[in-house]
Amino acid sequence: MDRRYFVRLAALSSLAGLFGPARSAEAGSSAEVATKATAEQQHLDAMHKYDALTGGPKLTIGMLVYPGMFLQDLVGPLAVFEALMNREIHLLWKTLDPVGNEQPGAPAALIPVKPTTTFANCPKNLDVLFVPGGVPGTLTMMEDPEVIAFLADKGKTARYVTSVCTGSLILGAAGLLTGYKATTYWALQDVLQELGAIPTPGRVVVDRNRVTGGGVTAGIDFGLQIVAMLRSEAYAQAVQLYLEYDPAPPFQSGSPEKAPAVVKQFLDEMFVGLKHAAKQTAIRARKRLG
Repeated sequence: MDRRYFVRLAALSSLAGLFGPARSAEAGSSAEVATKATAEQQHLDAMHKYDALTGGPKLTIGMLVYPGMFLQDLVGPLAVFEALMNREIHLLWKTLDPVGNEQPGAPAALIPVKPTTTFANCPKNLDVLFVPGGVPGTLTMMEDPEVIAFLADKGKTARYVTSVCTGSLILGAAGLLTGYKATTYWALQDVLQELGAIPTPGRVVVDRNRVTGGGVTAGIDFGLQIVAMLRSEAYAQAVQLYLEYDPAPPFQSGSPEKAPAVVKQFLDEMFVGLKHAAKQTAIRARKRLG
């Protein structure tokens, strides 16, 4: 299959989201069918016209999913990556069973995630190896031998080794951030040092082929940075507009530096146990790495 096949497939997929589910000619008037066909053709014509902007070799993206992850850590970058032309995305886990809660007996996850590819069937070489965060799942993954071995292996050949939020702690536990600048969720920055990384606050931190995003919503910023690196800044800007990503939060409290003192103090006190658990988990992981 050549690249234009994937362009057409992606374009039609996007149109499905824009114009709703496909309907047969019998289900609508001939005028409706003609209008939809015209819209599809215009979409495809634009893709061809701006081929230099959207083109490039096929990209293979592997995104770890696991019980107890934070859904937004995955969905933010995924929304950005899905806007790429000529790509394949794999949601990776040990099995193809849906992942949701980490703790048995907890209320059912409202949106469980269905993996698409097992570790055993993951492509050999990935353009992007991505790990989302989310506690308590992150701490469990940091000590899961199968997960750590998989990431360590894929990290050797991946073009970019990446994460969002506490996903960087999992990368660190796999030995993939030793000597690299990296960021994570603001409250756990110091834990990176226990894993051999160089803690570096920031929305997105790039050090050679390691790209790490800050907490949760930084995943969209992270995804756009990756698109710029894989394709071009112009393409990333087009994706940003496609997603209408123009944040204007109602409050200026989205970082420790901006938040009111009482808000910062509240979260600091709430995270005391988490910080201790994360640090101890990181120390154990570091010892295993030698």
